[in-house]
Amino acid sequence: MPYLKGWDIVLVSQSPRRRQLLGDLGLPYRVASSTGDEMYPTTLEKEEIPIYLSRQKAEHNEVQLGPHTLIIAADTIVWHQGQVLGKPANVAEAKEMLSSLAGQVHKVITGVTLRDLHRTVSFSSETEVEFVSLTSDEIDYYVDHFCPLDKAGAYGIQEWIGMMGVKRIVGCYYNVMGLPVPQLYKELKNWKSD
Repeated sequence: MPYLKGWDIVLVSQSPRRRQLLGDLGLPYRVASSTGDEMYPTTLEKEEIPIYLSRQKAEHNEVQLGPHTLIIAADTIVWHQGQVLGKPANVAEAKEMLSSLAGQVHKVITGVTLRDLHRTVSFSSETEVEFVSLTSDEIDYYVDHFCPLDKAGAYGIQEWIGMMGVKRIVGCYYNVMGLPVPQLYKELKNWKSD
């Protein structure tokens, strides 16, 4: 990537999907962990939640900000029927989430925060996803053979359930994976040092 030469890019995320997507963008980066929790005020709704969480990650991490350090932090939620579906706590909760999404439309919303020494910028991306009706056998198969516990809404669109179960998406596919790459690229392209 021809932009941000000389910058120390830090991705604050444990998500292997975000790491892959950022690497595929051709951006050299290193990974850091967040020292904050994933709690948010109960008054927040929809895109306010992942934006808040991404800002928390950008502000509470193990990175020492230098003059050319740029932090990228992101958080993804599934918004369905007026409530948040985050990462399931266990297999039973994963199956319950997938059953609630089957045959329905939901929104996947990712909040991204960029931070350097001088400023913090946050934005969000929303993608509408419609699932076909899923049988209990299909849900069991997915949960038994894949890793739904580390994914918002208990599914990865790039996995088996996305291949056979997603009827339609409106918006950015990569956003559903956890990082709205086209929007992020646009922001990074215009990022300048003060």
